[in-house]
Amino acid sequence: MKHVVFFSGGKASFGAAYRLRQEYNDDPIVLLFTDTKVEDLDLYRFLIQSAALIPGAQLVSLADGRTIWELFDEQSFLGNNRVPVCSRVLKNEVAQTWVRSQCDPDDTTLYFGIDYTEAHRTEGVQHRWEPYKVDFPLLWKPLWDKHTEVDKVLDEGRVKAPRLYSTGAEHNNCGGLCVRAGIGTFSRVYKNPDVKHIFTEWERQEEAMRSKLGKNVAILRDRAGGETVPLPLVELRKRIDAGTENQLAFGDDFGACGCMTEVD
Repeated sequence: MKHVVFFSGGKASFGAAYRLRQEYNDDPIVLLFTDTKVEDLDLYRFLIQSAALIPGAQLVSLADGRTIWELFDEQSFLGNNRVPVCSRVLKNEVAQTWVRSQCDPDDTTLYFGIDYTEAHRTEGVQHRWEPYKVDFPLLWKPLWDKHTEVDKVLDEGRVKAPRLYSTGAEHNNCGGLCVRAGIGTFSRVYKNPDVKHIFTEWERQEEAMRSKLGKNVAILRDRAGGETVPLPLVELRKRIDAGTENQLAFGDDFGACGCMTEVD
């Protein structure tokens, strides 16, 4: 039996891989990482160090080669919550090409780092990856989450958790932002001096796309007053600086990243 773990560089997928090795002492395990080329540099450190805590596992890194911004520019389309084209092309299509060329569905199980807080996503994952079998080690009993139990394993292995978690990030991909994130996530990143530069870069890149595609294009939407209008990051920044971001509808919405579990 071949075991393939979608190894994102975050704590949840590491926890899934760690539990898998505990269950299968000798079977081959592949840790499959897909790189969007806009990752936080500390992700690569964590990727290597955490993989070393899973004896005998093979770390495989894949990449389309383009950043999300290069993809958006080439397709003349800015990814957003409804159509996360970056997730589909740079993560799912890259991973599916590898899996379908390297793995026999009759002898392969795919594993995902979904814990009990995201259990509702399992059905979609199973459907998307048919005919492969899929499993979720963090949902094995006793349940694990990506903080309490996984942090304990990392502490015992003397591996520091990815730095983005200390800034309030819920995931360790795309530098802590995501086109599927909500206004709350972007606000949090802008207000944190340790990661504010990430917001600044996304604002710069979004403005470049808006210059190309038109000013009615933006990653975020404001729904105040019952009308949905684009909310450019430059406008969000101005509202935060003026202290008026609380007037935005769903300003506390943090959204979610689900590259291997939800696509357009």
